[in-house]
Amino acid sequence: MKTNLLFGIHCHQPIDNFDNVILEIIEKSYKPFFLILKSFPKFKCSVHFSGWLFEYIKNNDKELFELIKEVSNQIEFFTGGYYEPILASIPSNSRVEQIKKLSNFIEENFNQKPRGLWLTERIWDDSIIDDIKKCDVDYVIVDDYHLIAAGFDKNNLNGYFLTEDSNSTVGLFPINKDLRYIIPFATIDDTIKKLNSFANEEGENAAIIFDDGEKFGVWPKTYEKVYEKRWLERFFQECIDDENINVTTFTEFYDKNKAINLAYLPTVSYHEMGEWSALPNISKEYHELISNNMEHEYLIRGGIWKNFFIKYNESNWIHKRSLQLSKVQNQSEEFKDSLHKTQCNDVLWHGVFGGIYLPNLRDNAYKYIINCENLLDKQGFEAIDINLNTYLEYKFYTKSLLTIIDTKQGGQIVELDLKDKCFNLLNTLTRYHENYHDKIQMVDLEEEESEEENEDSEIATIHNSMLTTSEDIKLYMDWYLKKSAVDHITDESLNIENFESCQFKEYADFANQPFDVLNVDEKSIKLIRNGGIYKDSKLNTIIEKSYEFNDNQIDMYVDVKTVDSSMLKYLLEWNFHFQDYNALNINGHDLDESLVIENSRLTIMDLSLNKTIEFQFDQCMEIYIYKVKSVSQSEEGVDYTTQGVCFGFASEFTGELSLKYSINII
Repeated sequence: MKTNLLFGIHCHQPIDNFDNVILEIIEKSYKPFFLILKSFPKFKCSVHFSGWLFEYIKNNDKELFELIKEVSNQIEFFTGGYYEPILASIPSNSRVEQIKKLSNFIEENFNQKPRGLWLTERIWDDSIIDDIKKCDVDYVIVDDYHLIAAGFDKNNLNGYFLTEDSNSTVGLFPINKDLRYIIPFATIDDTIKKLNSFANEEGENAAIIFDDGEKFGVWPKTYEKVYEKRWLERFFQECIDDENINVTTFTEFYDKNKAINLAYLPTVSYHEMGEWSALPNISKEYHELISNNMEHEYLIRGGIWKNFFIKYNESNWIHKRSLQLSKVQNQSEEFKDSLHKTQCNDVLWHGVFGGIYLPNLRDNAYKYIINCENLLDKQGFEAIDINLNTYLEYKFYTKSLLTIIDTKQGGQIVELDLKDKCFNLLNTLTRYHENYHDKIQMVDLEEEESEEENEDSEIATIHNSMLTTSEDIKLYMDWYLKKSAVDHITDESLNIENFESCQFKEYADFANQPFDVLNVDEKSIKLIRNGGIYKDSKLNTIIEKSYEFNDNQIDMYVDVKTVDSSMLKYLLEWNFHFQDYNALNINGHDLDESLVIENSRLTIMDLSLNKTIEFQFDQCMEIYIYKVKSVSQSEEGVDYTTQGVCFGFASEFTGELSLKYSINII
């Protein structure tokens, strides 16, 4: 009776993640892992590093890079997209270029040509098969759920399958979910017992585990268990000593064994991804259904990964900006490298990690999007349907700014780029409702676990962690896109509390509805919407607004006309994202949480970006200011994150209003 153990780790960090974060992960996870591996020369394993992270380690931690070289005879290196893209979400030529770039890096530095491919987030789609075959890939890592979702028996997945498309064939190795959940969280005895359960007389069964390297030292409580309590050392030793376990590599197994069967996979990922990507209108029902019918999970699939483009407007915008740029012909190497960096997956989704909720990840994506734009050095304007909603967006280029207006979303400004800083001032985030919000529990800050753990006790995975927080969080949800130049019509009941909670009275239909273009030229655009104010009945209301673009200044005009004769308030909303919220000064005030002032001028000094943003109105405005904060889950529990600062400029009117204002950025 033999089990073939195919053990692998996947290591990745988001592009341009904070140095202190990466260096801590190196010290707590990567370096101790490979030091221990070195002390067990008989233990073989597979390793995937994203190209960006490998490059970072080579340049910033030569000790670790040399250590990996030293143990490379124990390692099978896997290739993948260099900047860790979801392969199914990027153009064909980018797939091939990214995979070949990482394969070449591995061959140049470790003298090994990869045959296996790490599939980012195991997002499978048949469209990738031809491209990965162009890169000399023989087999791909998927999950057991891929085969279960296709109808295969989950008890007969202990090897590899073959799939094909257009005469291209590739092997599929399914990771075992049980092993994902117990390594390194269960006791050594239970882990070895589980590995032995895969054994058969012929010795052809494989126990397949290929999972995040960060599980070994960075995930909660794992450093103590894995290294201080020597779980990893004992695991390696037990696997080597157990005569029923054959520690081998994917290449060795693939060459010695036949495929279990031919298989055709649906567009799918691992089971949890289906839960996270379920669209909001079915999410609650899906979770209830799956929790009550786990024995039939193969019949109950959630969403697909690309649903994140539907769930989060900000994710779709980043993705479609990248897709649009990928159409550029005759790309320079610098342009191509920046483009490939925009394709990194981390910022585009949200599960148990922060993803789209992390402002620095969005900043990094926009940095490379804007760098691509700068390299193109366009002037004037262009009209294009960027986000594939059949409405045109208008891009206006000046020497200092790139401004994009979305005609469908209330004629809002949805992107405002500082070209010299490669920084998007409108990199804000709408506050969404998440299914897990109802499960968040408040705890005392000083509350500590009283239960002591022994040397080999089990610890919880992040998939089973409780969602707790000691912060006084506020859960609010926005019903419109949280960008800028948003038009609201409300009344005297408006105050900072209901503005922040998005519970103020909204009478009109301008904030999230389409505007028509009256005219547009190289430096200006004029929009109109024939809408209404809704009380007992619809009261016809028109808003015309225009933008004029001059270098670092935008001049704006708003005209409101309504048949409603009551006293109303026009509320103009702008949302800005900043690099450091502690480095702001607003009309001489430091911003704590909120602020209410009256003035015709608003000056925002940003000491971090070394920029000043100045609003000038032709009349005195009531100004409501608050920090926009989101509530999201992460591997640490609950994150309460500042996503931007919201500015509301209000003015009373009856029947008609004409407003002229400008924004100057220096």
